[in-house]
Amino acid sequence: MDELDAIMEKYEDRPLREHFESLDDINRFAIQFYRDVAEIYDCFTRVRNHERNPSGYSLDDAPIIGLLVRIWKLLKETIRYHTENNAEFIAIFHRTLLETAVTVTYLLKHDAAVLEDFRKCSYKDRLRILRDAKNGSAFSKTKAGQRLLRSVERKMSLEGFSENDFSEQKKNRWKLQGKDFFAIFTELYSEQMYRCTLGMASESVHCSWNDSMDWCLQRNEDGTFSIYPFFHPADIRYITPLLPFCNEPYALWLKRIGADDRYYTVFLDWIATQNRNLYLEFDRLYGDMDPA
Repeated sequence: MDELDAIMEKYEDRPLREHFESLDDINRFAIQFYRDVAEIYDCFTRVRNHERNPSGYSLDDAPIIGLLVRIWKLLKETIRYHTENNAEFIAIFHRTLLETAVTVTYLLKHDAAVLEDFRKCSYKDRLRILRDAKNGSAFSKTKAGQRLLRSVERKMSLEGFSENDFSEQKKNRWKLQGKDFFAIFTELYSEQMYRCTLGMASESVHCSWNDSMDWCLQRNEDGTFSIYPFFHPADIRYITPLLPFCNEPYALWLKRIGADDRYYTVFLDWIATQNRNLYLEFDRLYGDMDPA
């Protein structure tokens, strides 16, 4: 793929960086590297085994490729806000990016029945829309309500679902395999990794008080709070621990579609090694410092 070769040409002299002279040096390199990682992931979603999938993807694959596309879109948007030095929106993207990467890894490690359960779980409130329409709700009689109703009906028809096909999902309270996200996460990774990554971003009470203290308020000397009306500066180091979660599903996907030859997997190995080097160098150059 020409796009992949073009990316690697940028690193021809030093394909793997193991030492950086300054914070400016490592931050410039990291932003470019993570931007290129997102482009590599983008390319991988366009790799296709034409014998296996001559035209497109069936319902057994489509949920997976859709989530893989979401990963690189979110990563590209995260990089964009780094260049704009806006940490608050990055924090929002980080949570969704982690949820997406973990969910698609879980799906890739399970069979078609789990894929169908995943698809069905998305219909919880759509079924309520159908039920409300049958009960003559005022909204269902509006033009907006009719458009929404037609959208739900088209999707269910496409998948061959009827309103009576969701008994298992109702029994499991519309959770994938009856598991909350913490259970899914810790089936794949350690509980400590959850606490340090998604845990703080998904507290029990949404619109968290800790988030307000971090982003929207400043503490006064008398113990009161004032508004903080500015955006906080971005720290590129926050992307480094995300990449291991992102790399894994792309490796599993290439294997799933029979495209896991060395030409493609070498890029994932390069991403993992370079990201590890960056982690070590960030630790050496920053220590306990806040963003430069």
